[in-house]
Amino acid sequence: MTDSDSKAENASSNQVTIAYFILVHRFPEQFKRLFKALYHPENHYLIHLDKKASIEIYDDIKDFLTDFPSTYILESENVVWGGYSMVQAELNGMNYLLKLNLEWDFFINLSGQDYPLRSQKIIREYLTKNKGKNFLQIADQLAVRPETMNRIENHFTETADGFSDITYKRAYLKDVVPYIGGQWMILTRQCCEFICNSGEAKKFEDYYKNTLIADESFFQTVLMNTSFDGVLINDDKRAIIWIPDGNIKLRPKTITEDDVNFLLEGDNLFARKFDDNIDANIIDNMELFFNHPLNKVEMQN
Repeated sequence: MTDSDSKAENASSNQVTIAYFILVHRFPEQFKRLFKALYHPENHYLIHLDKKASIEIYDDIKDFLTDFPSTYILESENVVWGGYSMVQAELNGMNYLLKLNLEWDFFINLSGQDYPLRSQKIIREYLTKNKGKNFLQIADQLAVRPETMNRIENHFTETADGFSDITYKRAYLKDVVPYIGGQWMILTRQCCEFICNSGEAKKFEDYYKNTLIADESFFQTVLMNTSFDGVLINDDKRAIIWIPDGNIKLRPKTITEDDVNFLLEGDNLFARKFDDNIDANIIDNMELFFNHPLNKVEMQN
């Protein structure tokens, strides 16, 4: 082994290890492309296949993953948009990865319609420089998004495919300040261990089971109202274009080639959402910049 090979090997071994948790319910070919872009033999990959996914999709993805070490499939939850089932799937994923007793430093959740903006080498280098920091959007819910307070001030009952029509007002948690942000996170192992094992999250779990869109506020509220003392960065490192969508205040725009410059701004690590049926070329365009340093990308004309 040459000196340069030895240095490269040591540099790799000194980088953080990532545990990816990927939620999939459709588009298996798009998931495979995402997975290949994310794969690094030192990382770990836990895939959650929604119960609504067909058996054909399940078998296809299971067969695909057999070629990749350090990959696992989590027992499926029936995930309902806006329901606590989304939070439960995340908690199940964290617990599963912790109980495997693997050496990983960061937990990153993604959907099957996400995609990295940089190579694993650059993403791991970035997180190595930011070891110990947790990245998620955090805002005082009442002060910044008062229109969303109905989500937590009313009692909602999740059903197999949505919510019951019956809701009623209830008192919020005593001496707790509600926070909101987004579903997507980059959390340290220490943070995941706290959420899953400290016991302080239990009262929040009990309450948020009957809230609306809990996945955008549960983790933020837990981490801001407990003894957790890790570093929280108000940034989820995701490039997302939010657009109005009827009764739903906002939804992520499906990204197309017109949005390439937006994707390359700042130092985001991932983007969403993509749909090959709408634009199959955007990811090819993004990959041209996979190995460019963050914040040093020459924008397209």
